[in-house]
Amino acid sequence: MTSLPREAGELTIGELAGRSGVPATTLRFYERQGLLHSRRTPGNQRRYGRAALGKIAFIRASQTAGVPLAMIGEVLAFLPEGAAPTKGFWIRAAQCWSAHLDDRISRLERAREMFGGCASCGCLAFDRCALVNPGAGAADQAVDDEL
Repeated sequence: MTSLPREAGELTIGELAGRSGVPATTLRFYERQGLLHSRRTPGNQRRYGRAALGKIAFIRASQTAGVPLAMIGEVLAFLPEGAAPTKGFWIRAAQCWSAHLDDRISRLERAREMFGGCASCGCLAFDRCALVNPGAGAADQAVDDEL
């Protein structure tokens, strides 16, 4: 059997999946989302440069921190093609996402407080409980404002 042409340092999707621990289906998804790029062989097989490993690590770490894929893609767009994220790149990305993560933390803290309050009440009424029906409290407030 003849081997397909491969440039030095390129990885097949199976090799990339094995080395990164990320399933091939996820790698294909990342590629469809524009987070990863590959070249195609004459047989239409994907080949990834070694920088893909660094990008995958960046994507996974960012996702673990709670950064949405769309935001990860926006930042990765600044990375030159074929380059892996550097320490400086990671620092700049963290600075970009700091406000987003702070906002997310605030929303989660409010949700925890609201859930604690609702758990102590225990009503879970569709017409009154802000946790079950977020618009319920707003409707009650509008009535109170009219009085």
